[in-house]
Amino acid sequence: MITGIVSAVIAGSLVAVQNVFNSKVGEHVSGWATTAWVLGLGAMASLTLGLFLEGAEMFTFRAMQPWYWGSGILGIGVILGLVQSIRRLGPTYAVSIVLASQLAFAVLWDTTGWLGVTQTPLSLKRVLGVAVIVAGVLLFKLGGSRETEPSPERDPAEVGAQ
Repeated sequence: MITGIVSAVIAGSLVAVQNVFNSKVGEHVSGWATTAWVLGLGAMASLTLGLFLEGAEMFTFRAMQPWYWGSGILGIGVILGLVQSIRRLGPTYAVSIVLASQLAFAVLWDTTGWLGVTQTPLSLKRVLGVAVIVAGVLLFKLGGSRETEPSPERDPAEVGAQ
């Protein structure tokens, strides 16, 4: 269990850093170029590391539903969505919304058994967990200081030109 928790914390920190990097790349090139670059580098790195760590075993494919092979295509939507949301909302708010929606949909998949996951009953504890996360996002965005902040989607070059 500890290994799973540590792995999740590491993954979360890497996703947060990657989101910021992707957003910075997206400030200089189109969303499609950002997505192609990110997924292309990820594919090359995965192939290289997989060959180094697993060798030919990497290409031993086991039986599974054919549509699962398309999971990498979902990465296009993930990266484009994150780059756009970070540009418009800022990294913390965008990632908070992504995490809240990710948890809500995970509960949906778990309770319905959709997408081939083991069905688990919906409980008050799960509903409250999602509600607390959503409330935290709302508190983060709506509560606290009302100081004027520069809009994340404004280009600094535009501000200087005015």
